[in-house]
Amino acid sequence: MKVDFGGVKEDVITRKEFPMSKAKRVLKKETIAVIGYGVQGPAQALNMRDNGFNVIVGQAKEFKKDWNRAVKDGWKPGKDLFTIEEACERGTIIQLLVSDGAQKKIWPTIKKYLEPGDALYFSHGFSITYKHLTKVIPPENVDVIMVAPKGSGTSVRRNFLNGAGINSSYAVEQDYTGRAEERAMAIGIGIGSGYLFPTTFKGEVYSDLTGERGVLMGALAGIMEAQYEVLRKNGHSPSEAFNETCEELTQSLIRLIDENGMDWMYMNCSATAQRGALDWKPKFKKATLPLFKELYKRVKNGDECKRVLNSTGKKNYQQQLQKELDTIHNSEMWRAGAASRALRPKTSAAKKIKSAVGTGGRTSN
Repeated sequence: MKVDFGGVKEDVITRKEFPMSKAKRVLKKETIAVIGYGVQGPAQALNMRDNGFNVIVGQAKEFKKDWNRAVKDGWKPGKDLFTIEEACERGTIIQLLVSDGAQKKIWPTIKKYLEPGDALYFSHGFSITYKHLTKVIPPENVDVIMVAPKGSGTSVRRNFLNGAGINSSYAVEQDYTGRAEERAMAIGIGIGSGYLFPTTFKGEVYSDLTGERGVLMGALAGIMEAQYEVLRKNGHSPSEAFNETCEELTQSLIRLIDENGMDWMYMNCSATAQRGALDWKPKFKKATLPLFKELYKRVKNGDECKRVLNSTGKKNYQQQLQKELDTIHNSEMWRAGAASRALRPKTSAAKKIKSAVGTGGRTSN
């Protein structure tokens, strides 16, 4: 269906247009092999299993945390949980959901098991768009497709469990069988997408890398740290600084934006807040626009890809990553955040969803 996005009409695929019954017909004879049980793998595999698709998991046994997590989630070794090699041999749709750096490492193994007519599936355009750096070059006799949920694996699973779904983009890079698009859309519905919108592998990775380094993660964390630091240095308590920097954003204002847009959030705040926000918004845009231009340039020319491959490929990367994450975790702001979260009342529904989703954790693939 055509949807007007701010004056520009775009095609989207809804569950009504592409119902679950159709997705099951499209994938009736397929064996979907989810390779990697780290971040996206568990959510997509569990959602498809719950929806009745023929799903198996391929996970390297040496990553015991991920293997054990799969077993805990009900995947049975030798039945629907296998090594990567065994899963690839059995699958007709190979979902390559290990990390981008790991995809480069295991690609020679994956490639050996691709048969004519198989589908190679990604949830990120990284390896294909930057194939001159990753060396992930699929053979011409397979479909190459993508469904990219617009959220973390935890959110994909959580939204599925509460019935909301999460929006996803989809793309076809190579259509050998003539069925590539319907295969992609069927999996998109199968993993619980709220709706699907078309993109390209290049479009997805350029926007995704910019978003993650920008507003969604990097810029958000940096701005929070800057404001918290200013408040603390001017005598405000950790609790007050945290609440004015993070708690009100995540527990109140973001939800208003989600409900009905930025102007709706402004309308539901005080006149003082409205005036200040409207006055300072252009100042922050002017200050950050050069950074976003630099960021997009680095994404487009491959510099960010090189950074990812070079850093994640080092032997001690996991230890270095843990140190960087621990620095955030142990900072005063996020210790104040932990105390604040502990004081929130927990509903029984929230507890059930958290238990079903699991805690996930930091993984290497």
